[in-house]
Amino acid sequence: MAEQLRDKVTVGVAWSVAEKIGSMLMQMVVSIVVARLLMPEDFGVLAILTFFTALMAVVVDSGFSQTLIRKTEPTESDYKSVFVFNVVTSLVLYAVMTALSPAIAAYYNLPVISKIAPVLFLLLPVNALTVIQNTIFARQFRFATLSRINFASATIAGVTAITMAWCGFGVWSLVAQRLAQVTVKAVLLWWRGDWRCKGRFDFSALKAMSGFSFRLMGIDIISYLYNNIAQLFIGKMHSATTLGYYNQAQKLKELPVTSVVQSFQSVTYPALANVKGDKQKFADSYLRVLAITAAVIAPVMVGMVAVADDMFMLMLGQRWMPTVPYFKILSLAGLFYPISMIAYNVLKVAGDGGVILRLEIIKKAIMTIILVLAIPHSVTAIAWGMVVMAVVELMLNALYSLRFAELKAFDLVCTLLPIALLTTAMYFAVRVVGYYTADFGLFARFILQIAVGVATYLLGALIFRMKFLKDILQSVKRII
Repeated sequence: MAEQLRDKVTVGVAWSVAEKIGSMLMQMVVSIVVARLLMPEDFGVLAILTFFTALMAVVVDSGFSQTLIRKTEPTESDYKSVFVFNVVTSLVLYAVMTALSPAIAAYYNLPVISKIAPVLFLLLPVNALTVIQNTIFARQFRFATLSRINFASATIAGVTAITMAWCGFGVWSLVAQRLAQVTVKAVLLWWRGDWRCKGRFDFSALKAMSGFSFRLMGIDIISYLYNNIAQLFIGKMHSATTLGYYNQAQKLKELPVTSVVQSFQSVTYPALANVKGDKQKFADSYLRVLAITAAVIAPVMVGMVAVADDMFMLMLGQRWMPTVPYFKILSLAGLFYPISMIAYNVLKVAGDGGVILRLEIIKKAIMTIILVLAIPHSVTAIAWGMVVMAVVELMLNALYSLRFAELKAFDLVCTLLPIALLTTAMYFAVRVVGYYTADFGLFARFILQIAVGVATYLLGALIFRMKFLKDILQSVKRII
């Protein structure tokens, strides 16, 4: 049984990572092309509305999807009850947010928001159709199919965005991209999924799950607000163009971060839930996933900081160079976030909603102070505030996770320190190459820095026989 679970997790992670890498590369190409065709202000306008749609999506889910994954044997009534709740809640929120869109437009002095909002907010009811299907795919470890669906929907959405941007539709091309991706995903999930809306709606089933679910929802809402609320102040206190620069930096930073987090979190959460009764296996699995996550995200984020100037000039051009300082700072925050989320998964699996809520209160009290100090100062101060917040979240999540995994801080240090040292060596190698090739052509220098960075990291991992390399190679072999 344990061997079967390990195989499912390994294959699941491999497929999920492969899909996320493919989606990340494809989305990066789409982002580059669209950014060259649109203005920074277009991205600023969409960033304001995206804040509200993403926040409402958390309310629509209300933590029930995580509760269903955690539950040993969900019934058909459980699934149908949550599905009905998702759909009804999404329709109510769509009506409320559409009614509020003129007020949002007036607050930011951006009349275009009142036109875009009723269309973009359709994401809420459409996304509600995917929650249960996505949850069941995760419970069944059908990550290969789920990965193909995600990649297909992202590809179709990307083509849609590029075509519309090329034809001069402006910000509407970004709106169409979001809607196309969620709609195609919903269609494919229902086509390939086995579940249909059977059973009966049972309010008592929702009530039984609501205790844990609503705690998770509250935590997710608070986390989202603290991670994204600064954008609302940037849009109000500065301009949509400045917000566009900041948002583009955050979005490009999040491409690898989101890929890593979703790849590992979607697979490891149900996997850790399966082995939480075996303390030794639970602890070993936690350290193993932590090492692989850090080994993947650290060189990517630090490497992007090292080559950021050349990367932006080469891919986006002079128009987007004001984004570079924000991107470098936010990439440091992205370095810590995936590792923090693995620790958070341990808390969700082995802890209870009360412990997680108390921890979030502590974190948010600290983060409130950081935001109050940073927001009035400057956009750069806000970016550095995000870094400090990411470090605080990592430290607290990691320290609390030790108790449930029955590990010591020394175990985490021994797991992460070799990766940190290797990543640091890679960074300096890339910077040295960049310094001595300053007279080279932009493209040649960029490629050479990447090649040296990859070679330094892989050779270091081979020479010092780091365990994560063996795990990653095994995953690649399995997916091949």
